[in-house]
Parts: sequence; C-alpha cells; structure tokens
Amino acid sequence: MTPITHKPSLEQVDPPRSPRETLPTMYDLPSESPQEPGIADVFHDLQPQLLSSSLRLREYSRENWFTASDLNLYYDVNHPLWYKRPGWFLAVDVPHLYEGEDLRRSYVVWQEGKNP
Repeated sequence: MTPITHKPSLEQVDPPRSPRETLPTMYDLPSESPQEPGIADVFHDLQPQLLSSSLRLREYSRENWFTASDLNLYYDVNHPLWYKRPGWFLAVDVPHLYEGEDLRRSYVVWQEGKNP
C-alpha cells in the first residue's frame, strides 16, 4: 500500500480552519485500488461514456459540471481515507477541471464543496 502523506497538522483556532486547509487533497489520496478486479463486462466502459456524451444541462455551461467513471470519491470528512468508486457520477456547480488546470485524480467532497 502506498503511504498517505498528509498536510502538516495545523493548530486548531477559533473559528476552525476549513477542511480545504487541513484535510488531504486529491494529490495526497490514492487514485486507484490495486485490489479491485477491473472491468466487469464489455459494457462497463461504454455505459458511462454514453451517459457523459449525451448529458445536457440547460442551466450550466460545460465548464461548470463534472462527470467521471471509476474515479475514487472521498466523501467523509471524519474518515478521509474512506471512498467509493462509482461506475459514473455527476457533480454540478463544479468546474470541469480541478482549479481550472488539472484533470482530477479523485473527487474529494470536502475540497470541492459539493456532493455529486
């Protein structure tokens, strides 16, 4: 297992620091699990592609939503190493690129500020 590198521990202040400052980021968390068996069947890759390519959100530009398949989704601030790996998900009001520059290695809810 790859060791997890956490940001340095910050002293608690009032008001508390945001999770964005104190919890691991997508760069700190594992991006895949070597124990997972891989693709389930021939449609496993095609179905999320069809969902993403046919999705149209009338009230959002393409830059303001994100879809992913088989990407680690870290969801619990109290357990930062817990994750799910859904076959496909959509996050609205989230930039397509991470901080406008990078492709996401994972989706970290406390960092993005939005649940998928």
